[in-house]
Formats: sequence, structure tokens, C-alpha cells
Amino acid sequence: MLQVRRLVSKKELKTRLGIPYSFAHIARLEAAGEFPNRIRLGACRVAWYEDEVIAWIEERAARRDADTQQLEFSF
Repeated sequence: MLQVRRLVSKKELKTRLGIPYSFAHIARLEAAGEFPNRIRLGACRVAWYEDEVIAWIEERAARRDADTQQLEFSF
């Protein structure tokens, strides 16, 4: 069975997934390898795989939780 991966637009990064960054900052993160790469759909349209962006968010949440746990044990 073919599994379809959902694409999210630049606007949906903010509205659906809560990414608070500007488009320019997202481009800088992509160039640095710190954000999932976009998919060019046309001359003026890009999108990202939703599952990759969600994994990126979850990775940061896990890092936050690990940092919080280290702080609790360092006192």
C-alpha cells in the first residue's frame, strides 16, 4: 500500500505546526543543516514533509527535556 507523505507550506509551518520563525530564518537553518530541506514544487512554491518537521520539533523537545533533567541533578 502506498503511503502518502503530507506536505506543509510556508504558511502552515506557522499556523499548523507553530514554527515561529521568519522565512529568511528558516532558509538560514536549512543552509546550516539545522532544519529539514524544502521541496521545490514550482518556480514560486516550496513545501516541507510534515513528518520531517514534526521529527525536528520532537528532537528539540527531547533535547529540552534532557537539559532540564541535567539541571535538576546539578544542584
